[in-house]
Amino acid sequence: MPHTIVSDICEGVASCFQACPVECIKPGQGGNMKGTNYYYIDFNTCIDCGVCLEVCPVKGAVIAEERPDLQIN
Repeated sequence: MPHTIVSDICEGVASCFQACPVECIKPGQGGNMKGTNYYYIDFNTCIDCGVCLEVCPVKGAVIAEERPDLQIN
């Protein structure tokens, strides 16, 4: 099951973007509710490797389940 980047928690650090082996993480358009840049995961490309979850320094920004309701594309 793909992971999810919670858009309104993401702070745009981009550690996940740089670490993803299949380039399924994309930059969002504009800012989130906090006013920061954010990233999102393309669920169709994600291979559920968990690297994004391991490298993200922002607590709760990446979760290990597919939740399109928490992610702005």
